[in-house]
Amino acid sequence: MDFTIGPTHPEHFDKLRAIELAAFETLRNAGAVTGEAGASSLEELSNFSRNGLLLTAYTSDSVPVGFVAGKVEGTWLHIAEIDVHPQWQRNGIGRLLMERILLTGQQRGLAGATLTTDKMVAFNARFYGTLGFNIVEGHAQPPHLVSLIAEEISKGFIPARRVAMWVTF
Repeated sequence: MDFTIGPTHPEHFDKLRAIELAAFETLRNAGAVTGEAGASSLEELSNFSRNGLLLTAYTSDSVPVGFVAGKVEGTWLHIAEIDVHPQWQRNGIGRLLMERILLTGQQRGLAGATLTTDKMVAFNARFYGTLGFNIVEGHAQPPHLVSLIAEEISKGFIPARRVAMWVTF
Protein backbone atom coordinates (compact mmCIF):
# COMPACT_ATOMS: atom_id res chain seq x y z
CA MET A 1 0.00 0.00 0.00
CA ASP A 2 1.16 3.49 -0.81
CA PHE A 3 0.50 6.04 1.95
CA THR A 4 1.82 9.45 2.77
CA ILE A 5 1.89 11.13 6.16
CA GLY A 6 1.44 14.87 6.26
CA PRO A 7 -0.21 17.81 7.95
CA THR A 8 -3.96 17.64 8.23
CA HIS A 9 -6.08 19.93 6.08
CA PRO A 10 -9.00 21.51 7.99
CA GLU A 11 -11.44 20.32 5.32
CA HIS A 12 -10.63 16.75 6.48
CA PHE A 13 -11.56 17.27 10.14
CA ASP A 14 -15.00 15.67 9.67
CA LYS A 15 -13.36 12.63 8.05
CA LEU A 16 -10.97 12.33 10.99
CA ARG A 17 -13.89 12.37 13.40
CA ALA A 18 -15.53 9.55 11.39
CA ILE A 19 -12.27 7.56 11.52
CA GLU A 20 -12.13 8.05 15.29
CA LEU A 21 -15.70 6.81 15.75
CA ALA A 22 -15.07 3.75 13.58
CA ALA A 23 -11.87 2.95 15.49
CA PHE A 24 -13.77 3.26 18.78
CA GLU A 25 -15.89 0.33 17.69
CA THR A 26 -12.73 -1.74 17.13
CA LEU A 27 -11.77 -1.01 20.74
CA ARG A 28 -15.29 -1.84 21.92
CA ASN A 29 -15.16 -5.19 20.12
CA ALA A 30 -11.82 -5.90 21.84
CA GLY A 31 -13.38 -5.17 25.26
CA ALA A 32 -11.25 -2.07 25.84
CA VAL A 33 -14.04 0.50 26.10
CA THR A 34 -17.67 0.73 27.09
CA GLY A 35 -20.17 3.50 26.79
CA GLU A 36 -21.02 5.87 24.02
CA ALA A 37 -18.52 6.47 21.24
CA GLY A 38 -17.05 9.93 21.09
CA ALA A 39 -14.75 11.83 18.78
CA SER A 40 -12.45 14.81 19.09
CA SER A 41 -14.24 18.10 18.65
CA LEU A 42 -13.53 20.36 15.70
CA GLU A 43 -11.98 22.80 18.18
CA GLU A 44 -9.64 20.12 19.56
CA LEU A 45 -8.59 19.08 16.07
CA SER A 46 -8.00 22.70 15.17
CA ASN A 47 -5.79 23.17 18.26
CA PHE A 48 -3.74 20.05 17.46
CA SER A 49 -3.36 21.25 13.89
CA ARG A 50 -2.44 24.82 14.84
CA ASN A 51 0.36 23.42 17.01
CA GLY A 52 1.65 21.25 14.16
CA LEU A 53 0.76 18.07 16.01
CA LEU A 54 -2.05 16.69 13.87
CA LEU A 55 -0.79 14.38 11.16
CA THR A 56 -2.88 12.38 8.72
CA ALA A 57 -2.21 9.26 6.69
CA TYR A 58 -3.46 9.72 3.13
CA THR A 59 -3.96 7.15 0.38
CA SER A 60 -2.38 7.83 -3.01
CA ASP A 61 -5.61 9.59 -4.01
CA SER A 62 -5.49 11.88 -0.91
CA VAL A 63 -8.17 10.12 1.14
CA PRO A 64 -7.53 10.30 4.91
CA VAL A 65 -7.41 6.81 6.47
CA GLY A 66 -5.78 7.52 9.85
CA PHE A 67 -4.40 10.26 12.04
CA VAL A 68 -2.38 11.02 15.14
CA ALA A 69 -2.91 14.03 17.39
CA GLY A 70 -0.56 15.32 20.03
CA LYS A 71 -0.07 18.20 22.40
CA VAL A 72 2.80 19.49 24.49
CA GLU A 73 2.44 18.90 28.23
CA GLY A 74 5.36 20.59 29.98
CA THR A 75 8.45 18.99 28.43
CA TRP A 76 6.52 16.03 27.02
CA LEU A 77 4.78 15.32 23.75
CA HIS A 78 1.50 13.69 24.75
CA ILE A 79 -0.12 11.46 22.15
CA ALA A 80 -3.75 12.41 22.65
CA GLU A 81 -5.26 10.26 19.90
CA ILE A 82 -4.23 7.86 17.19
CA ASP A 83 -6.73 6.10 14.97
CA VAL A 84 -6.70 4.17 11.73
CA HIS A 85 -9.97 3.35 10.02
CA PRO A 86 -10.75 -0.37 10.54
CA GLN A 87 -10.73 -0.99 6.78
CA TRP A 88 -7.12 0.21 6.64
CA GLN A 89 -5.72 -1.32 9.82
CA ARG A 90 -2.83 -3.82 9.74
CA ASN A 91 -1.04 -2.00 6.92
CA GLY A 92 1.61 -0.28 9.05
CA ILE A 93 -0.23 3.05 9.03
CA GLY A 94 -0.35 3.39 12.82
CA ARG A 95 3.40 2.73 13.05
CA LEU A 96 4.14 5.34 10.37
CA LEU A 97 1.96 7.91 12.13
CA MET A 98 3.64 7.26 15.49
CA GLU A 99 7.14 7.35 14.06
CA ARG A 100 6.45 10.69 12.40
CA ILE A 101 4.95 12.38 15.46
CA LEU A 102 7.72 11.03 17.69
CA LEU A 103 10.27 12.48 15.27
CA THR A 104 8.46 15.82 15.52
CA GLY A 105 8.75 15.69 19.32
CA GLN A 106 12.46 14.91 19.09
CA GLN A 107 13.02 17.76 16.65
CA ARG A 108 11.31 20.14 19.07
CA GLY A 109 13.71 19.14 21.84
CA LEU A 110 11.09 17.58 24.12
CA ALA A 111 12.07 15.10 26.84
CA GLY A 112 9.97 12.29 25.39
CA ALA A 113 6.42 11.23 24.67
CA THR A 114 3.57 9.96 26.81
CA LEU A 115 0.25 8.28 26.18
CA THR A 116 -2.51 6.36 27.90
CA THR A 117 -3.90 3.15 26.51
CA ASP A 118 -5.49 -0.23 27.12
CA LYS A 119 -2.93 -2.69 28.47
CA MET A 120 -4.71 -5.87 27.36
CA VAL A 121 -5.41 -5.30 23.66
CA ALA A 122 -2.48 -6.45 21.50
CA PHE A 123 -2.71 -3.46 19.17
CA ASN A 124 -2.35 -1.00 22.04
CA ALA A 125 0.19 -1.30 24.88
CA ARG A 126 2.17 -4.12 23.26
CA PHE A 127 2.29 -2.19 19.99
CA TYR A 128 3.54 0.95 21.74
CA GLY A 129 6.18 -1.19 23.45
CA THR A 130 7.63 -1.99 20.02
CA LEU A 131 8.13 1.76 19.58
CA GLY A 132 10.11 2.03 22.82
CA PHE A 133 7.29 2.99 25.21
CA ASN A 134 7.33 1.58 28.74
CA ILE A 135 4.61 1.50 31.37
CA VAL A 136 5.00 4.21 33.99
CA GLU A 137 3.18 3.92 37.30
CA GLY A 138 2.60 5.70 40.57
CA HIS A 139 4.72 8.68 41.55
CA ALA A 140 6.91 8.32 38.45
CA GLN A 141 4.01 9.47 36.25
CA PRO A 142 4.11 13.06 35.07
CA PRO A 143 1.07 14.91 36.53
CA HIS A 144 -0.73 15.14 33.18
CA LEU A 145 -0.91 11.32 32.99
CA VAL A 146 -2.50 10.99 36.42
CA SER A 147 -5.29 13.40 35.52
CA LEU A 148 -5.78 11.89 32.04
CA ILE A 149 -6.26 8.36 33.40
CA ALA A 150 -8.84 9.68 35.89
CA GLU A 151 -10.65 11.54 33.11
CA GLU A 152 -10.72 8.44 30.88
CA ILE A 153 -12.18 6.34 33.68
CA SER A 154 -14.90 8.94 34.23
CA LYS A 155 -15.77 8.58 30.52
CA GLY A 156 -16.33 4.83 30.82
CA PHE A 157 -12.92 3.31 30.26
CA ILE A 158 -12.31 0.24 32.44
CA PRO A 159 -9.86 1.16 35.25
CA ALA A 160 -8.12 -2.23 35.44
CA ARG A 161 -7.28 -1.99 31.74
CA ARG A 162 -5.85 1.56 31.62
CA VAL A 163 -2.14 2.18 31.67
CA ALA A 164 0.15 5.16 31.19
CA MET A 165 3.26 4.82 29.03
CA TRP A 166 6.27 6.92 28.13
CA VAL A 167 9.38 6.95 26.03
CA THR A 168 12.30 9.33 26.41
CA PHE A 169 14.09 10.86 23.44
